[in-house]
Amino acid sequence: MTRPRDQATQLVDALEAHGFDVVAEPLLEVERLSDDPIDVRDYDCVIVTSANGARELARRMSGRPALIAAIGPGTVAALRQEGLEADVTADVHTQEGLVAAFKGRPRRTLFVGAEGARMHLVDELAADFVPVYRTVELAVAELPDADLALLMSSSAARAYARAGGRGPAASIGPQTTAAAQAAGVEIVAEAESHDVQGLVDSAAAWRASLRS
Repeated sequence: MTRPRDQATQLVDALEAHGFDVVAEPLLEVERLSDDPIDVRDYDCVIVTSANGARELARRMSGRPALIAAIGPGTVAALRQEGLEADVTADVHTQEGLVAAFKGRPRRTLFVGAEGARMHLVDELAADFVPVYRTVELAVAELPDADLALLMSSSAARAYARAGGRGPAASIGPQTTAAAQAAGVEIVAEAESHDVQGLVDSAAAWRASLRS
């Protein structure tokens, strides 16, 4: 399991509930970029594509937009934990899927996300962009022995590969799978719902396939 330390508890608990023996090896840390307010009052829609982005939007948001858009169930859940509701969610939980959800509905849009995020949303929706956090790779002398690595993001997949990991690994979704495979990591399972429960379910299904 490769999540940042402050986000690991939910995943560990869910894995242990399925009978997994969990070894936590965080490869990333999340750094906030600012405490300045983000004024959203002039925007028709604010987009977030990660749980970290959702939490930072809630922490720094000044005013309320007409709509909040989220990329998938993990981001929706993070918004809800902060007292916010997503009005628009992608049918396919990728940036391309979120762009498709806005077809024919032009708006003044703000994208709140990670420093260095792919700018497909910004380009396609002519959105403004505010980076609110960055992910920093942690130094790892040696990865622990494990039957399966769980990868929660593209940045985690790249960090896992740079730390010497090659798989087998389970991925939370297609973008993470693509990043992992590009880095030489063997993906043996991909979550159907792109959230913690979906990832745990995919790991459990992979384990069951080995026993059959």
